[in-house]
Amino acid sequence: MSVRFDLPTIEDEHRPWWDAAREGRLLIQRCEACSTAFLYPRPFCPACWSQHVTWENASGRATLYTWSVVRSNDLPPFRDRVPYVAALVDLAEGPRLMTNVVECAPEQLVVGQSLELVWHQDPEAGEAIGLGGPLALPFFRPST
Repeated sequence: MSVRFDLPTIEDEHRPWWDAAREGRLLIQRCEACSTAFLYPRPFCPACWSQHVTWENASGRATLYTWSVVRSNDLPPFRDRVPYVAALVDLAEGPRLMTNVVECAPEQLVVGQSLELVWHQDPEAGEAIGLGGPLALPFFRPST
């Protein structure tokens, strides 16, 4: 078996996020103490440190914060994917997410542009890390 450097390690505290992604749902967490919404998953609120956090479905709507067109990346498997758009998007619920923007020429991107969620599925990667199904990653495209 070849080593895949691009695969995440699935830990128990993050598994709800990965399981929801396989179902086509983007989860964020919200603090019950101060109402802060956040992402990446963690067992405490990054604003007030409360451990009273819950999962909730995100809407899938986002705004483009910034992006970069990656034209050269020699690391496997990215060398076969260039060029691609690496981006930071602000989810409608508040958290900022690093992702890719797809289905759009980079010249058409504008800061503040409305985006919508699309899922990239990789069945082989999901099996390699023991998800019992495809690895699903949230990507975004311009809203229609």
